[in-house]
Amino acid sequence: MVWQLRSRKWRVGLAALASVTAAGAAHASDHLDTPTVIADPRADIGDVYAWMSPDSRQVNLVMTIVGHTFSDKLQYVFHVDSGPRFGATSTTTSIVCRFPARKELECKAGDADYARGNATTPAGLPGHNHRFRVFAGLRDDPFFNNVRGTRAACEKAAAALRNGTAVDAAGCPNFDATTSQAILDEWRHTDGGQGKNFLAGWTPTSIVISIDRDVLTRSGPMLAIWGAIATSDRQLDRAGRPLTGNALLGTLADEDVSNKLKEEYNAATPATSARFIQEIQKSLGLYDSFDGHCGNQLLVDRQAEPSLRYRPLATLLADDRLWVNSASGVCTQLFAVELANLAGRHELLTDCGGRSPNYDAVNIYRSLLADASNNSVDDGVHRDERVHSATVFPFLAAPDAQAYPGNEQNGTADK
Repeated sequence: MVWQLRSRKWRVGLAALASVTAAGAAHASDHLDTPTVIADPRADIGDVYAWMSPDSRQVNLVMTIVGHTFSDKLQYVFHVDSGPRFGATSTTTSIVCRFPARKELECKAGDADYARGNATTPAGLPGHNHRFRVFAGLRDDPFFNNVRGTRAACEKAAAALRNGTAVDAAGCPNFDATTSQAILDEWRHTDGGQGKNFLAGWTPTSIVISIDRDVLTRSGPMLAIWGAIATSDRQLDRAGRPLTGNALLGTLADEDVSNKLKEEYNAATPATSARFIQEIQKSLGLYDSFDGHCGNQLLVDRQAEPSLRYRPLATLLADDRLWVNSASGVCTQLFAVELANLAGRHELLTDCGGRSPNYDAVNIYRSLLADASNNSVDDGVHRDERVHSATVFPFLAAPDAQAYPGNEQNGTADK
């Protein structure tokens, strides 16, 4: 009876995930979001990017917003924690941007610099003290994702569970090799053909900042970065790494419970996120199963009792900050800092990690959750249709003028 109940929960959860994915709500990686931000896309973070310039003198930051304009009632914030090493941060510098009027931006970078004016041109707007530069307006979305392939893979997994696939005591379905191969094959394709990017041509409003490294490294070179959108009295959304905030919360819950959980998560901070660890653990077993082997996920504790198998990774993901080694200008790998410090990947000790616009973030993320590799889960899409830069400001490609002919309204505030 226990096994039947557990399999039924996974079946319902997978079906729910597949149906939401199919519904077309997946703008950027923060895609299964809450009623609060769905009601106002200007309050909905799509993705956060953070990486170093090649000379490691500037930290580059990007926040994409699902809506196509900014709101004068909201503040858009990059929180940057600094410390001497991974896991040990003690000082926070916040970059807070507001949009008080049409084509007018106001950004404050801690106590170091301040900018106000029109930041919609590609050159951006420099701060008064020339410690940072900011752009705000429509850009092409660098995030890419084969949503239909993901849906088909989830449906294939759900069918296997309906047909009796057992789930172990830690919550990992025991798919056989044939089923696992079929799931991964669906993931690589779109409607049976080559994998296609669901977000091709999507053009979010974006805030792009390049800031002097020493403004942010007051307590050391290791940075932990997350973005938030808030009103004057409450936080509406937050994001750090791709996918975590929504893909790993409420997977097995009904819609009301899931929405409540995600609303609470969006209102939390990394410092208050430990209460979500247990919920994230429930979803990690599903990802661990996709390669057909349970217990080989990143940071899995093979010696722990089943209920604690996924605790180390769930603890890391609940924090949901992008870690950047600002001492390095070499940026090649999502999770590089975490992998170097927690998983023995010493070759990544000199990688800045973080997330640049050109990382194949979704495939790497899912693969790490499947078997701790970079390439076991492949959705058939490895780059965006547009060319983005990790070195030339404002980094993200210009928007498609045909798709969005009103680009002259970049950076406006809707009152």
